[in-house]
Amino acid sequence: MTDAPDAGGPGVPAALSAGSAEPWRAPVAVGALEAVVELPGSKSLSARALLLAALADVPTTLTGLLRSRDTELMLAALSVLGARFEDLDETGTRLRVTPAPLPLHVQAGPDGLGRIDVGLAGTVMRFVPALAALADAPVVFDGDEAARRRPMAPLLDALAALGAEVTHLGEPGFLPFRVGPGDGALLRAEGARVAVDGSASSQFVSALLLLGALLPGGLELTPTGPVPSLTHVAMTVATLRERGIAVDEPSPGAGDGERTWRVHPGRPRGGQVAIEPDLSNAGPFLAAALVAGGRVGVPHWPAATTQAGDAWRELLPRLGGKVTFTNGVLTARGTGRLTGIQADLSDVGELAPTVAALAALAGTQGHTSALTGIAHLRGHETDRLAALATQIRLLGGEAEESDDGLIIRPAPLHGAALRSYADHRMATFAALIGLGVEGVSLDDVECTSKTLPGFTDLWAAMLATAGEGGTGAGAGSRRGPATPGDGA
Repeated sequence: MTDAPDAGGPGVPAALSAGSAEPWRAPVAVGALEAVVELPGSKSLSARALLLAALADVPTTLTGLLRSRDTELMLAALSVLGARFEDLDETGTRLRVTPAPLPLHVQAGPDGLGRIDVGLAGTVMRFVPALAALADAPVVFDGDEAARRRPMAPLLDALAALGAEVTHLGEPGFLPFRVGPGDGALLRAEGARVAVDGSASSQFVSALLLLGALLPGGLELTPTGPVPSLTHVAMTVATLRERGIAVDEPSPGAGDGERTWRVHPGRPRGGQVAIEPDLSNAGPFLAAALVAGGRVGVPHWPAATTQAGDAWRELLPRLGGKVTFTNGVLTARGTGRLTGIQADLSDVGELAPTVAALAALAGTQGHTSALTGIAHLRGHETDRLAALATQIRLLGGEAEESDDGLIIRPAPLHGAALRSYADHRMATFAALIGLGVEGVSLDDVECTSKTLPGFTDLWAAMLATAGEGGTGAGAGSRRGPATPGDGA
């Protein structure tokens, strides 16, 4: 589905988030950075950890949990399905989860229906409806206006094929809709099998994998075509296995339409779960070192991870930076000179806005950049390909959409009033552009609270280190000499 055209450019929705009342003026870098930025937990891992804890065999204690709009929406949704949550400290990053009983007991209203607001959170709008098929009453799902443009048909079709009752309350295949247990066939299913078109979002595949363990005979799942962002499917499989659920993966040589995952039955294991920092959100901060010069480090970086953001180790050097990893700190260094890039981002599409910002900032220094494999970004919080091309052109750059990505050609940039389109990744795109271009403003920086509350404070603290000669800043304001032994 294509968003209605508006003055911001074709394919870009007019609706904005209820965020900043006044435009935010993006600060320009005034010198080389020397910062250490501590980031909160991964949004993707937090969503999966919350959901599996809500379904576990015993209570779970989560540490390092992200508390943002997306995770608050997930907490509220899982509460409607019978799970209970208790903050264990004042930050809310330590949480005790008491799992819901099976079948899931809906906290229904007088009309006998549960109601869940998904906001603009993809994990809530895709993961939770699958669980509603196991509940004891139907659940109505709706969300922000922009969420009503995000595709849902493949998941809803798969749930209906498995025996759930799906009722469209608006345009078929989109929010709002109602999901219920029907005659309870899913709770009696032995050897359930289903196919799903995952080409629009890997979240459809992850949603069904997360559901599969709760079915009496497990689930065999076959996507019918290419699946973007397979790193997120790998993350789902890893989190299931960490919680004691056996998952058989496709053979390495299986092609599109031939891959089959099998999830074995069982309730996820509770206990203690620690969540890694968000490596995708680390991108704009690490990239800032390439734009401003100097170095920015992110501590607690895992040595091995399923997060898409780990690709920064490989991408940033190709854009003109240097990256080192020592003692759990990933550090990016730059000189302010950027290059273009030819990159297939099909497995790490969420990184595309930051990569696009660096490619645009390369200006006449760089060569033409081509970002491919990201056609699915047209169905994210906004049509990100249309939004990125539009905003780069507003800045004086040269950008156009291709069938599956973006072409960005060398051009000098100038200031402009940019829009977020209620999309947190578009907001951090603007912040990064503003480091290297004077006169950049943004209509709604507060939409970053979707995944990174306090973004502007973190950004300002990082920029305040310019010229400090080795001091750092970050969440929790870690200041002091940059980590020794990191190749300085």
